[in-house]
This record gives sequence, structure tokens and C-alpha cells, in this order.
Amino acid sequence: MELLAPSGSFASFHAALEAGCDSVYFGVEHLNMRSRSSINFTMEDMRKLSEMAKERGVKTYLTLNTLLYDHDMKMMKKIMDHAKASEIDGVIVSDLSALTYAKEIGISVSCSTQLSISNMESVRFFSQFADIIVLARELDLKMIEKIVQKIGVEDLRGPSGENVKIEIFGHGALCIAESGRCSMSLFQRNASANRGVCLQPCRAKYKVINEETGEEMKIGNGYVMSPKDLSTIGILPDIIDAGVAVLKIEGRGRDPIYVKKVIETYREAIDLIEKGEIEAYREKIAFYQERLGMVYNRGFSEGYYLGRDMLEISGLYGSASTQEKEYVGKVRHYYSKSQVAEIEIMSGIIRKNDAYVIIGETTGVVEGFVQEIRGDGISSESVEKGRVATFKTNGVVRKNDKVFILKPRVLNVDQN
Repeated sequence: MELLAPSGSFASFHAALEAGCDSVYFGVEHLNMRSRSSINFTMEDMRKLSEMAKERGVKTYLTLNTLLYDHDMKMMKKIMDHAKASEIDGVIVSDLSALTYAKEIGISVSCSTQLSISNMESVRFFSQFADIIVLARELDLKMIEKIVQKIGVEDLRGPSGENVKIEIFGHGALCIAESGRCSMSLFQRNASANRGVCLQPCRAKYKVINEETGEEMKIGNGYVMSPKDLSTIGILPDIIDAGVAVLKIEGRGRDPIYVKKVIETYREAIDLIEKGEIEAYREKIAFYQERLGMVYNRGFSEGYYLGRDMLEISGLYGSASTQEKEYVGKVRHYYSKSQVAEIEIMSGIIRKNDAYVIIGETTGVVEGFVQEIRGDGISSESVEKGRVATFKTNGVVRKNDKVFILKPRVLNVDQN
């Protein structure tokens, strides 16, 4: 099963590669569903991204999956032409104009979940355009398995000549709307989710007010439109048995630490299962869940995959992660022979035994514990703002990389 990683910056792109993904997806310019929440890349970046991925044997997919208007046609074609020339492996699209143009120029297509493909008839129709189909998020595993089986029985092939592959989301944010197609942000704030600029009003807390009496009633925990994040780490054998070909991790708007931690966790789990080491995998599920809980999440649920009647609603605004990062400074120099980084402390303090993470555009993510630290050349227990710290790192870092300390997060969960 192909593990597909998100990337919203060069740092997260490197983190995905280092963490062991099979493929990476990213957006360029503004015609993608994370045009607001991630940094995004330029058309000129595509060649570099393609080359870096190919060096690792990793595939690249360009997201071009927004609703498209007439005035977008020129830009859509320009982006897709550039993707083809840059040897990007495929494009993820939802608008029929993008589907037909991709077929015209001969670039592989993944049908986005925004198309809400939910049955075999739709799979047959879109197979004339697409090699990969991302099914609607509302399907359960039994439905998915039946579709995969029918593809095999019918020997249904896409434009590449190979059997159509089924892709599903495996981890990350869930939306209350049908496969992410929502107009709430557009209706309230004139910022369309279907154009990649969702302001997420659904994540807020709401009350019902009786206009005649002024009486207020809070609905449930208040976050009635904010479901918990999807996590399938505990049901991966069932997903693999269902015949899913690509497991997609959501998170192009997340930081590189999120990408690294999530991809590493799913990589290890998938490898154990596919090697037949099911008991070893099961023994580590609690450990995997703990690791995933360290980074951004709104609590976890298996979504619709187990056939539940309704999603589990998050009980908080923002993240339920058990760790948070605190910026402390930047790398001033790295001594490669001794593997020691020289850090300019610009905020807070670094202490011996602190968990650290260093992030950079070409570094990706390097993390570990401060085993020994020196301040201005003198062995110390801690080094504070205004001084220079040196300590050995777990990997190569570079000048101006940002340095963070990881600390336990104090959760503010609404218990009402």
C-alpha cells in the first residue's frame, strides 16, 4: 500500500522524504484546496520537487482540485503544462475541465474526494480519465472492499492501461460537510472552502438563542460541527485487506514535525503488517496512538470506516496534542565532524535533557534530546536568551534553521 504524504513547504517536503513516504502531494499557486492554510509552492519549484523525490524513488502528485471558474482556465492549463514538463507523476483534480485537459496532455489523474465518488457506476465513468480514484470519505470499509473487488473482476483499467487504484484518507482533519464540499465559509465570510480559502467557521462553538425570550441553549459541547480527526492506525490490517492501494495523510497546512511524526508512525505500522508481523503491530498500537497524539489533532476517530451512524465530535477549539513547541533560537553554525550545532538563543532557555526539534527548508526535521550542553563554551545545565549554546544533534542541520524545545501541552478541553 502506497503511503502518500502531505507537503506545504520545503521543510515538510524533506520531512516526508526522510520519514519514509512512497509519494508526496503538494499545491502550487492558488488553485488548490489549501491555498490559504499552507505556504504552497510556485510553478518554478515543481522541477526541483520532482528531482528531489525521484532521487528517493518517491512519486509526486500536484493538487489542482479547486472549483474552477472561466477566468481560471488559462492558469489551470499553465500549471498542468508545467507539471507535465517537470515530470510530476500525477495531478489530483475535481473539476471536469481539469480532468479533460489532463487527459488531453497525457498526465496521470487522481480523482479528488471532492467528486464524492461513492459507487461502482461512478468509478467506471471516471476510469476513462483517472488511474487513481479517491473515494468519498463517507464510505465504510465494506463498501470500499466491494468496489475494489468489482474493479478486479471487471479488469477495469485507467488511461495508463493498469487497473484503477483506490485511494482513501488515512489520517488527519475531517470535515462535517460531504467529502469536504462546504459553503459555510463562503456564506458567512465570502471565503470559499471549494476555492481553498476556508476560514473554518464550523470549528467554533455555537449556541441556540430564543429571540423572543433571550434564553440560550448550548448544543452538546458546543462544537457540534467540528468532528474529531481521522486516525486509522488501529484498523490498518482491515484497510489493507480491503484492497486499498493508496493511504493518504491529510496535513498540508500542518508543520514539518506533524508530517515527520505521522509518516514515520504509519510507515512502521504498514511495514510490520505487510511483512506479516501482525502481533508485533498490535503490541505497538498504543505506542503509535501516543506518538500521533503528540502532534496537532482534535482527538481521534475512525471516521465512517467502521460503519458508525455519526462522527465523534471534538470537545475543544484547536489542538489536543500532548506536546507543543517553543521557539528558542536559530542555528548559527554546524560543525559536521563533531556533529555539534551552535545555537543563538533568542527566546527562553535550553536545558540539559530537553527535547529539541530543528526545522529548515533543506534540513527538514531533526529531533532528539540535549544530552550535554555548553553555554558560551562552558559546560552548563542550561543556556538562556542572549547567549550561545552548543550541543550535539541527531542529524545534519544548517545555518538559520529554527530551533524549538518540545514541552508537555496543557489542554483546555470543554468538559460541559
